[in-house]
Amino acid sequence: MHKKNITIAPSIMCADLCNLESSIREIEKEGLDTLHIDLIDGSFSPSMPLGIDTIKQLRKITDMNFDVHIMANHNEFFIEEMIKIGVQQITFHIESSTHIDRHIQLIRKNGIKAGVALNPATSLSVLDFVLPECDTVLLMLINPGFATDKNEQKVSYATQKVKDLSKLIQTRQLNTNIEVDGRVSLESIPDLVSAGADILVAGSTSLFLKGHSLGENKKMVEKAIEEGLSGEVK
Repeated sequence: MHKKNITIAPSIMCADLCNLESSIREIEKEGLDTLHIDLIDGSFSPSMPLGIDTIKQLRKITDMNFDVHIMANHNEFFIEEMIKIGVQQITFHIESSTHIDRHIQLIRKNGIKAGVALNPATSLSVLDFVLPECDTVLLMLINPGFATDKNEQKVSYATQKVKDLSKLIQTRQLNTNIEVDGRVSLESIPDLVSAGADILVAGSTSLFLKGHSLGENKKMVEKAIEEGLSGEVK
């Protein structure tokens, strides 16, 4: 049985980076309460859309929930910086972490939701011991940080991986959320929701789709979610 409240988390990286405040006001106006923020170090992944100081400034202008996805080789530094800023959820990559449990506890003891992120080819078996400690597991459906490369396609096994994780969470009777990120498009949302996704990171192929207003795109995203929840997926 799928949880009915699917969270749409707009990816700020896909908004107008020259006019961040007006982008956030527009997102707020549509009644969305979660902002997905990619924090990339330029080393783990060849991209660096937002710096720590920018996130600090964003925190001053909005009370939206900040869902921060760290893509870095030195996770503890960035986790501590995000704790200072006051965010609502932090996910970090399991592939670049030696002390996974320590990072999760560091986040949680500060009253922040903690999650781990997995690259497309990373097996779910890495979650064997940490899954009960995670509020969220973020599954990357494309290689992280390459969203601007239009040739970067969603991996073919994306939906199957969401299904397998959903089954694992249910079998272990946990309440862990499944977050999906990377080419979460209007076409793929019904399948992802039907497979068990709870949080959709919405970017250039859904909420920020060119040629429509944010409001129009939001309606299309909600329609795609409904389709997934009602089991009308082809």
